[in-house]
Amino acid sequence: MAVPARTLALRAARLFSLAVITLYPFAVWYGITHGRPDRVALALAGIFLLRLLVFRGLLPALNWLAKALALFGILLCAASWLLKSHHLLLWYPVMMSGLMLALFSASLFSRASMVERLARLREPWLSPRAIAYTRRVTQAWCLFFIINGGAALFTCLYGDMSLWALYNGVISYLLMGLLMGTEWIIRKRIQPGG
Repeated sequence: MAVPARTLALRAARLFSLAVITLYPFAVWYGITHGRPDRVALALAGIFLLRLLVFRGLLPALNWLAKALALFGILLCAASWLLKSHHLLLWYPVMMSGLMLALFSASLFSRASMVERLARLREPWLSPRAIAYTRRVTQAWCLFFIINGGAALFTCLYGDMSLWALYNGVISYLLMGLLMGTEWIIRKRIQPGG
């Protein structure tokens, strides 16, 4: 059965916007170091607007988060362009960590932690041991977002564009991958039959 053209276009737009937002630090670095921060700010505002319009998450909380991040991105880019202050573009990774921290930590005070909600998408029934584990993983992510947000803040305040791009465009993603990989290894070891 053929996939409708509209569905394909939406998928392509989602993938494109995700790819560009992932490369955000390099786009900002390029724009600032090559004297084109205004153009980059406008282009990124357009990408964030596209993300706002096309994102569909698996959970309502993820929809809220993605839309909030896109809206903050639009506001930062627009303020940077209007105020001719390229330094504002550097704050997006800090806000991203702050919003992720808010979402994950708030879930610790609700019926199900964020990691539990994500785990239930794959495995609807979780044992009490698994629920406790997902709670600890959510806490680990909260700690990560505190450290990552602090490091991103430092790179904003330090003022070295190469350091800012390196941390926010490479190191933070590597650390995130390291945390995911470590958690996956631990989960496989503690799962029955794993």
